[in-house]
Amino acid sequence: MSAATARLELPARLTLAEARAAAVDLGSRIAAAPAGDVLVLDAGALGQFDSSALAVLLELQRRAAAAGRQLSVERVPARLVALAGLYGVAGVLGMAAQGAVPAQGAV
Repeated sequence: MSAATARLELPARLTLAEARAAAVDLGSRIAAAPAGDVLVLDAGALGQFDSSALAVLLELQRRAAAAGRQLSVERVPARLVALAGLYGVAGVLGMAAQGAVPAQGAV
């Protein structure tokens, strides 16, 4: 029997103003996910963000690790991958090897 996937979605906007609420909400969902579930954070809806988004992702990864779980991030916007690279945390967040997804409406 394979593990189920607990899929969590980042909001469309994740700036300093939303960071605390997002970290609390998503952190509680990580804690509530069944122990055997694979944790996947979907960043596909994320359109407006600042470096606070990286802080939230790092906090969620820390919480998952503290619970003995792995958290992967999927459908990461190219700008967030670039920002993570600029701050030197792309590898820590598992974004280094992942292809970036162009933002909606981007050419």
